[in-house]
Amino acid sequence: QVQLVQSAGGLVQPGGSLTLSCAASGGASSRYSWAWFRQVSGKEREFVAAIRGGDGNKRYPDSMRGRSTISRDVVKNTVTLQMNNLRPEDSAVYYCAATTRNYNFGSMNRQEVYDYWGQGTQVSVSS
Repeated sequence: QVQLVQSAGGLVQPGGSLTLSCAASGGASSRYSWAWFRQVSGKEREFVAAIRGGDGNKRYPDSMRGRSTISRDVVKNTVTLQMNNLRPEDSAVYYCAATTRNYNFGSMNRQEVYDYWGQGTQVSVSS
């Protein structure tokens, strides 16, 4: 049984940076594709970033492009999300997700392609 365990989030001032991490245990595969989503209470879960297993292609929504970087360690089965120039509207519960299934580049932002989910961690951006 694969489990994803996320690092703690935190409180960051606007313009600040924060790095989240997520580790997979109970399984091992260099083909893990990873993603980050976030959710504000009462709203739909929103895609933040993804990195596909195998070729390492990355995808970001317009709202995060240039402000965030997703990276992975295939040996340690971990993924990190570095976020810069954070804004109050980035405040949310952030979830990591993973899958060993193959999917095309166009599907990387879809929640349903990911089989495993982390516990979620709160990120708050406020002065």
